[in-house]
Amino acid sequence: MQKIALTGLFPEEICQILSLDAPFRGRQIFKWIYAGAHDFSEMTNLSKDLRARLSENASLRSCKVKKILRDDDGTVKLQIETSDALAVETVLLVDKEGRRTACVSCQAGCAMGCAFCKTGTLGLARNLTAGEIIEQFLFLEKEVGILSNIVFMGMGEPTQNLCEIRKSIEILSSADGRALSPKRITLSTCGIVKGIYALADEGPKVRLALSLTTADQALREELMPTAKANPLSKLKEALAYYSEKTGFRVTLEVALLSGKNSDGKSAEKIAEFARAISANVNLIAWNEVEGLPFLSPSREECDAFLKILRNSDVNATLRRRRGSKIGGACGQLGSAGNFRQEI
Repeated sequence: MQKIALTGLFPEEICQILSLDAPFRGRQIFKWIYAGAHDFSEMTNLSKDLRARLSENASLRSCKVKKILRDDDGTVKLQIETSDALAVETVLLVDKEGRRTACVSCQAGCAMGCAFCKTGTLGLARNLTAGEIIEQFLFLEKEVGILSNIVFMGMGEPTQNLCEIRKSIEILSSADGRALSPKRITLSTCGIVKGIYALADEGPKVRLALSLTTADQALREELMPTAKANPLSKLKEALAYYSEKTGFRVTLEVALLSGKNSDGKSAEKIAEFARAISANVNLIAWNEVEGLPFLSPSREECDAFLKILRNSDVNATLRRRRGSKIGGACGQLGSAGNFRQEI
């Protein structure tokens, strides 16, 4: 008989599923999980009999870490296997200030099909549960220590799994969970207009990043199939609405592809789009992926693009390359294998 995984459950759900009579027991177990307990024997304020019962009928995690990869720049990537043998990846990001962020996946694979993204070549197996999302965060903490930020920028499109993402955020931001501030949580989307409005109206109130790539509609449709149903004009309205509703400035992520979207005219279009909604811009030199027909831009291309944005009064930064040696950089996740498209 398969054991019940407790990560991703609220205290009341833990009580119900384990038939615990005292509600405070569920809260105790919940607090131990997010304090980093690796075994029920560590839960010293529970009786010996209850700990034995938990060990017999439940587990703390449903997934397991299959491989740990480390880059010289401090990036760490975990390859994780779910209980049904699907592979997902999560990455530790370290910025120049030393802040450590968990980049987590929300789906096994992805159905969006962005032409420049490794994950987009995999197809979609299924959505991840809240527990499977949270376990990525906890597995990373076990390897590298306490994390204070989380970004939903790994494998998958977050707006296609908002129910489980909402639950994972509620747990991680709760006082008995990890008490993460909404200001330290970012959700990244490829631009699903309906999902952006749903996030604005129904929450959670977190920071939003858009993988924009280009502000040219025809080129965006070529690189990102979802752009046809989510045109830039509608996307701009949705982002402006989100900023007004939440009070957070949106960040536009632009992966620069040499000779494709890295010229001066492309920069001017990005600047116009960003100014219209008072957005920040993050430039990312595309990280090469074997089998994809694009080239990474030179430093000169990146600097020239950045200069145009800044001269256009756009708050823009050029992100450093990190994690590319272990396939952990932006757009590289999914080296574990292909998934069957779910119907």
